[in-house]
Amino acid sequence: MNLKLSVIDQAPAHNGQSQSDGLHYSTQLAQLSEELDYHRYWIAEHHDTRSYSSSCPEILISHIAQNTQKIRVGSGGVMLSHYSPLKVAETFRTLEALNPGRIDLGVGRAPGGTDMTSKALAFPNQPNSAELYPQLLSDLSGFIHDNLPEEHPFAGINATPINSASPELWTLGSSSGSVDLAAELGLGFVLALFIGTHERPAEIFERYKKRFRPNGKGLEKPQTILSVACLCADNKEEAAYLAAPNMYWKVMAFRHGIREHIRSPEEALDLYSKLPISDQAYYQETLRSVISGSAQECREELENLADHYRAEELMLVNVTYDFEDRCNSYRKLMTEFKK
Repeated sequence: MNLKLSVIDQAPAHNGQSQSDGLHYSTQLAQLSEELDYHRYWIAEHHDTRSYSSSCPEILISHIAQNTQKIRVGSGGVMLSHYSPLKVAETFRTLEALNPGRIDLGVGRAPGGTDMTSKALAFPNQPNSAELYPQLLSDLSGFIHDNLPEEHPFAGINATPINSASPELWTLGSSSGSVDLAAELGLGFVLALFIGTHERPAEIFERYKKRFRPNGKGLEKPQTILSVACLCADNKEEAAYLAAPNMYWKVMAFRHGIREHIRSPEEALDLYSKLPISDQAYYQETLRSVISGSAQECREELENLADHYRAEELMLVNVTYDFEDRCNSYRKLMTEFKK
């Protein structure tokens, strides 16, 4: 199998259980992913969100790495606007020292929560403006790779542990916004198709690859990951049924600003039937963006998508009410790819 498959985990709280339970489910899913031969296991970052458990991906990464053997573990991603680049660099260099050759640092510019949450995370200071993100990422790369420019005000400061290798550094984006920055700094680039339903042309990856410049310490050549929502079941109808809780959650979160718990498929579909037409249309549009169906149907769609974008790796995300449905989706898919 030439195409690498990986997992991104939003650490949902399953089956109406607590967020603490959600963290333990993440560990179980990471162990299953390793058993199935997925390449990476990345943890997302969300704040003040009842349905998602991971507000501190670096802690969950450490726990998962210690409870697995070989799978690469990382963040998908650290929301860099909230944090000091030096502190992030030291955290992930420490993780790499404890788990050599297995740690990835994926970073993004999104807040991972509400505006009020961003204010609370920055208190007593003010949240960083979006315009500061390129500088934050450049500084993070400098600290991670020990190559801050001599004229930089922090030149000479070392991210410790000094003798640690550098984790792989990746930029996450849901459009073309971070492509030039990733290419200029010599970082890997992840295009998150599962965020939003807007058009993302294949030229995004081509532009990144053409403009990529090695920084001398990190990646020697451009690397891309395409991150997509994929829910594998016995057939298309069952997949749509299992996807209903997440589709309804997205309607409420992105159209109404309500980040509630994950409902059962039956409850989500009942509430869907009572939504205004505009919300139902958004629900269906979001559902169409999910690659779903039988294992064979999902494999064909994923391979076509990878060919279209010329992607070397696919990172798959799904959210279901029942934990075992998520596990079955990843099992069915990898079994199909190994045929």
